[in-house]
Amino acid sequence: MKSRTSRLLPQALAALLFLGGCSQAEDREEAEREAEAEVNPLLFADRIQARGPAPATFRVRFETDAGEFVVEVRREWAPRGADRFHQLVRAGFFDDVRIYRAVDNFMAQFGLHGDPQVNYVWRDEILEDDPVRESNVRGRLAFAKNGPHSRTTEIFVSFKDNSYLDDMGFAPFAEVVQGMEAVDAIHTGYGDGPPSGTGPYGAMIQARGNAYLDETFPELTRILRALVID
Repeated sequence: MKSRTSRLLPQALAALLFLGGCSQAEDREEAEREAEAEVNPLLFADRIQARGPAPATFRVRFETDAGEFVVEVRREWAPRGADRFHQLVRAGFFDDVRIYRAVDNFMAQFGLHGDPQVNYVWRDEILEDDPVRESNVRGRLAFAKNGPHSRTTEIFVSFKDNSYLDDMGFAPFAEVVQGMEAVDAIHTGYGDGPPSGTGPYGAMIQARGNAYLDETFPELTRILRALVID
């Protein structure tokens, strides 16, 4: 006849193995959560774009090393553009980016990210065009594009009346309502990029991000962060 201890031993071993298995599973799940947390959330473009439409109107404050300015977005002007902008700002896309293309008496452009992997993900997230309902006058913001239905993440703000861009399909979605003096203070010393000038080269920004810009064009104005404030 087996002792009570010998009868209980297999059960105890099974319980220990079960607990060990649970512990390993929990450890694995925790490791997976930690690994995902370390991945830049901007790499998940589908999640960011799934957050739904923007409010009818909202304001965003840009904090730059040239000063602060506030833009007011009106979704009725360009719904697709307003939605994409709202999603990007809320995700922190414009934090620690450079205003890499700034041409005196024309416009300042930003929206290529400092992380090349983020640029790689978003370059194919094409945004269909909005009808042009407002004009590209001084202080207005619109998405940059290089043809029909080619918008992604790049945005420009006009230094002057650029209403001739209306007929080219550039649809403003917002305007500067505070701090236009900070916009005017954006560094324009490097001028346009190739082939028009010798400023930052877009393809190199895509490939190397802030490392390329900070090494070669250190005086560029920096966006420290952008926040939805209202």
